[in-house]
Amino acid sequence: MSRPLFALVLLLLPTAAVADEPKGKNAPAPRVAHIVIGGDMDEGAPTEALFGGGPETLRQKIDRIKAAAKDKTVAALYLHLDNLHAGFGKVNELRRAIADFRAAGKKAFAYAEEFDTKAYLVALACDAISVPESGGLNLVGLRAEVSYYKDALKLAALDVDVLKMGGYKSAVEPFLRTDMSAENREQLTSMMNDNFEKELVAALVGGRPDLKLTPAAAEALIDEGPFTARKALKLGLVDALQYEDQFEAGFAKALGRDEVKVVRGYGKPKKADSAGGMAAFMEILSPKKKSETKDPKIAVIHIVGAIASGKGGFSLLGGHSVGSDTIVEAIRDAEKNATVKAIVLRVDSPGGSALASDVIWRAVAVCKKPVVASMGDVAASGGYYVCMNSRRIFAEPGTVTGSIGVFGMKIVTGKLEERVGVTTHVISRGKNTGVNSATFKWSESERKAMTEIIEDVYDQFTDKAVAGRVAAGQKQMTKEKLLALAGGRVWTGRQAQANGLVDELGTLDDAIAFAKKEAGLDPAKDMELLMLPKGSSFIDKLMDGDLDLPFGRALADLKNVPGGAKTLQLMAPVLNARKAPVQVLMPFHIEFK
Repeated sequence: MSRPLFALVLLLLPTAAVADEPKGKNAPAPRVAHIVIGGDMDEGAPTEALFGGGPETLRQKIDRIKAAAKDKTVAALYLHLDNLHAGFGKVNELRRAIADFRAAGKKAFAYAEEFDTKAYLVALACDAISVPESGGLNLVGLRAEVSYYKDALKLAALDVDVLKMGGYKSAVEPFLRTDMSAENREQLTSMMNDNFEKELVAALVGGRPDLKLTPAAAEALIDEGPFTARKALKLGLVDALQYEDQFEAGFAKALGRDEVKVVRGYGKPKKADSAGGMAAFMEILSPKKKSETKDPKIAVIHIVGAIASGKGGFSLLGGHSVGSDTIVEAIRDAEKNATVKAIVLRVDSPGGSALASDVIWRAVAVCKKPVVASMGDVAASGGYYVCMNSRRIFAEPGTVTGSIGVFGMKIVTGKLEERVGVTTHVISRGKNTGVNSATFKWSESERKAMTEIIEDVYDQFTDKAVAGRVAAGQKQMTKEKLLALAGGRVWTGRQAQANGLVDELGTLDDAIAFAKKEAGLDPAKDMELLMLPKGSSFIDKLMDGDLDLPFGRALADLKNVPGGAKTLQLMAPVLNARKAPVQVLMPFHIEFK
């Protein structure tokens, strides 16, 4: 939104005493921990960029907030929210960390040049919210947009051959239709209503107690957005109109002190020197063994991105994939590590290859140590599959989960080839040799064979889901009940818990506490976390020969074209389908923003 200039309105932050802080004449100035919250905040172990340190993960941000809460020299938290891209799962993790910080008797202040919905939800967990007079609050509710490509494929002379199990399995819908199916509209509306009421309206009511809003009044207020900074202040949605220097100058008065010290980048890992990329390269050539403590640990294994066979990793196409080989190896390493007492799977994945998902499921099944699952923003289809053997499944309230369904798909290029003058002649022995051909659609016999495969995978998926739910204590779950919840339908974490698809609503820390209990340890005891699998750097992928070169480099240029990033997100699963034609993948582009 545009940022008109208004007359300066300077308001100081509310005053508050600082718990347990010495106030003698010679007492050191209390510190204010400054942490920037922005970007994607990926899950997983930290990775090293080619030159210098890589971006911080969600866990690193939360650990910094936790450290500030325990630091007796820190009196307050200063969150600078900047271009935050996160789902409701990550937003809930951040809100929980801020709530825990405030429970330690300390204040939390939020600042942004302009707030969008997700950043504002994080800010609502703080004591005070400030924005410059030229900024604003883009609080307008939730919206989901689904694009359909049937006519575009037709223009490009491309066909799509699809088989699916489940009336709600709308992952393939954009390729087959020009509008939204009734089933997809039903599930998206249900999820949006749940998130709107529980994630947005409830947060506004609870985060602005002085306004004494009812849910209906909060909805009416949201309908007035977006807001200029002045209007947001008038309505009580923010506490002060301040530029960043004025905001920081108000800390001392707000904390009842003569002066405070702002510690910028509090607790942030130090960046590598300018030769960081080369140092990383040299370390690969002559690796140094990292020492590992002998203290008891909980292994947190991150399953992040589309699920594929092999190693997975990042791609120049955009996004990440998680490889079954990598995750199975991480599970086995954690099981063999005598210091690891339990394992937590942290899943943020829309699914992918049915085979790769099942291989990970098996590794969990045979693991002799307690395994607990924690779902992030998304744990649907294959992302749900890999959790099914866990002793307990924790979901965030707004996690996108479920999507128990299967489809088979291939993009058929025969008409496009004809258009550009390419003709294809076939010599074969065997009735179904064209099942994996990209040039021709499935024949009747090939379609029959593929249908049997899809049906068998769906039967395995649902049987294993029932067995996993019963083993986790959901004794009322039957195949009949599960099938009514399956069919590819997607649920929020709250809805999934109500239906018995997950066990608990909670954060990663809640799942870790449960894992400690399962291992016979004190859930409240601080323990070292072993983050697996280790992040793969650019050099790692280069040495493995796993980068999409040179073809991927050409496709990566699409990122710079308007709408190109979204196109690449769509293309990645389609291209993966060439390697794994049977997919357990959630519907494309379910994002409420």
